Amino acid sequence: MRIANWFLGLGLACGVGLAPAQAVVGGREGGPAETATLMVLNARGGVCTGIVLSARAILTAAHCAAGGTELRIHWRAGSEPVLIAPAAVGLHPEFNAKAVSNRRRSIDLALIRMAEPLPARFVAATLDDGAQPRAGAPVTLTGYGVSQEGEARTTGTYRSAALSVIEPYGPGHVLLWAADPAGAGKRPGAGACQGDSGGPIFSGAGVVAVSSWSTGPAKRNCGLLSQGILIGPQRGWIDATLAQWGETARWTNGR
Repeated sequence: MRIANWFLGLGLACGVGLAPAQAVVGGREGGPAETATLMVLNARGGVCTGIVLSARAILTAAHCAAGGTELRIHWRAGSEPVLIAPAAVGLHPEFNAKAVSNRRRSIDLALIRMAEPLPARFVAATLDDGAQPRAGAPVTLTGYGVSQEGEARTTGTYRSAALSVIEPYGPGHVLLWAADPAGAGKRPGAGACQGDSGGPIFSGAGVVAVSSWSTGPAKRNCGLLSQGILIGPQRGWIDATLAQWGETARWTNGR
């Protein structure tokens, strides 16, 4: 597919969901570890965020890469767009593409292997496998998604939002839920939206979760709750998959 067609898809993509695939609304430009992130595009017009784990490995949400769709890893080299096809994609074995509609558990994570190393300006993120942040703890959600829901022109800029962990169903072992501290998930505020899926949620300097889903008021998909997959409990799968590719990730508790 030609570059022009991929960027046409990028322009249309924000009509495709985080209710799956969303971005930072109510946030600010910039954020932590920008050099450890990039964009993941698919041929259906989907836009997601990816987290750099090594020179050849990227972590994202599985729903961004599932279904056999053609993918491109995207960043800019100065003013020029770069689109690179991945060499391999590994979906978490417990990913369930119909989990939301069927109300079933799903580990919405995927790993992407590059055929060639990423440019030197990309730096591997640090993954957090320590204690899970509990209700009230501050986290920072980042991504390349829209800053205004449904407005495609607002995608493609790295943004962040300061959120607080909430526990709507008590502490979880798979999911992290977060919301704007002022609204507490009951009133609209900052959070994930279209394009943020696969992006990092930070606890301190480490990535504690990967954005996967969000909710909004009325008929909206963004602005109330932001959901992420906790990655500490999935360290075994991440490390084993990377090892098959000859790669390793950086963890807060290096072992």
